[in-house]
Amino acid sequence: MQSFKPRETLSEQVARHLENMIAFEQLKSGDRIHESNMARELDVSHGAVREALLMLEKRHLVRNVPRKGAFVTTLDADFVSSLYEAMSVFLCHTGRKLVRQWEPADMERLESLYDSMCESYRNGQLMEFLDTGIEYTQASLAYANNYFITAAINDLWPSAKRCAFVALRQGNRVLEDNLNHMRESLDLLRARDEEGLVDNVDAYARKQCEQVLACLPESGGGPGAQGATG
Repeated sequence: MQSFKPRETLSEQVARHLENMIAFEQLKSGDRIHESNMARELDVSHGAVREALLMLEKRHLVRNVPRKGAFVTTLDADFVSSLYEAMSVFLCHTGRKLVRQWEPADMERLESLYDSMCESYRNGQLMEFLDTGIEYTQASLAYANNYFITAAINDLWPSAKRCAFVALRQGNRVLEDNLNHMRESLDLLRARDEEGLVDNVDAYARKQCEQVLACLPESGGGPGAQGATG
C-alpha cells in the first residue's frame, strides 16, 4: 500500500516562491513585500500570501511590522554572526548523538547524498547542490531525538541557504569548501571521533560565517531596512 503524502498547500508554495526570491536577492534586505501586489502577481488570494509571510517570519526571512507591512529581514553582520553561532551550537549537539549511535544504513545514506552533491557540483547544478546539502543535514538529524532542536534547525535553514548564495560571490571555492567539510565529517563519523567532529563542525561554521561577512556591504538596506528591524 502506498503511503499517504499530503500535497504542499498553496500558502507553502507561495512561501517557497518568496523564499527563493529572497535567496536569489530578487527581494533584497529591507525590501517591503506588498501583499496585494504579490497576490496579483502570483494569482493567489491575499490570505495565501498573508499565511506565507507568517511562515517566512518563523523562518527568519521576513519581519511583519504592525501598521507598516512585511519586510525582508536585513542581512547584516549581527544577523549572520548570530545565525552561524546558533547553527554551530545545534549541529554540534546533534553531531555528538550521531557519532555515538549511527548504524551502517545511516552512513550509506550520508555517503550517497555526498556523492549526489559531488555530481551536482561537477554538473554546475547549484540548486540541486544546495537542496541536497539540506537533505544531508536533515538525514544527519535522525538521532537528534529532540523536537525543539530539529524544528529550530529546520527554521534556520532558509536563512543559511540565503547566506550560502551570498557567499557564492567568492566563487566555486565556497562549494569546494562545503564538499571538503562533508568529506571530513563523514570520515570522522565513521571513525566515531566525537570531539573531532565537533571541532570540524564548529570550524566550518566559523569559516562560512567569515565568507558571508566578507561579501556584505559595510552598511546598507536603505529606508526599508530600518523598517524591517524596528
